[in-house]
Amino acid sequence: MIENIDENVGRLLERLEAWNLQANTVVIFMSDNGMTGGGSGKGVIGMTPDGKKLEFYNAGMKGLKGSVDEGGVRVPFFVRWDGRIAPGRDIDRIAAHLDILPTLAALAGVPVPQGQVEGRNLLPLLQTPDTPWPDRYMFSHKGRWKTGDSPDNHQWKDFSVRNQRFRFVENVALYDMQNDPGQTTNVIAEHPELVQQMRAAYDDWWKKTRPLMVNEDAPMSPTRPFHEWYKQQLETTGIPDWAAPQL
Repeated sequence: MIENIDENVGRLLERLEAWNLQANTVVIFMSDNGMTGGGSGKGVIGMTPDGKKLEFYNAGMKGLKGSVDEGGVRVPFFVRWDGRIAPGRDIDRIAAHLDILPTLAALAGVPVPQGQVEGRNLLPLLQTPDTPWPDRYMFSHKGRWKTGDSPDNHQWKDFSVRNQRFRFVENVALYDMQNDPGQTTNVIAEHPELVQQMRAAYDDWWKKTRPLMVNEDAPMSPTRPFHEWYKQQLETTGIPDWAAPQL
């Protein structure tokens, strides 16, 4: 899959150049959150010839997909804009998916409705990585409670709060992400005031988010519609072979 993505992203960039569109096109490459646990949650996909466990690569981060640790939520984020954004630079400020809309709006010269869109315009950082950038909190919560259960029973479970330096996890751990990116040492006892601030910020975020959870009593579908449609097509007209288009 990685080889396929690499090849096709390369084809896309080649076509942008051939069509002379690269100067007016912003290319963003990112992924879904977290390294998969292979369905088992253990992250082991087999054994090496010498008998060692063959594990998914997660860059030394703690947690896999479904975790609120760094390894469960961090994703790659590459931006390319030929002639407008200097290449080959790393920007270490924390950001998230909610920043993409304000950034694209700024690029297009479109105003963002005040109070209706969260996130920040990342364009100043992309153009000048050392531009002043106020710290902020980012929240993660794994909302996988059973249908019909009250979300309030799960507020203080499976959550984390991240600022530029620290990650506060599930009320029991605080990690210094700048000095300990692998989350190996819990420093919660050393920063009680920060923990209190992060906990209060998360509580405030939850109270603002909770009214938006309006379909918690909606019944789950007894089937998976996409699977049913695939099976129906397979048994009737069949699945045609995919033919690569001529670009």
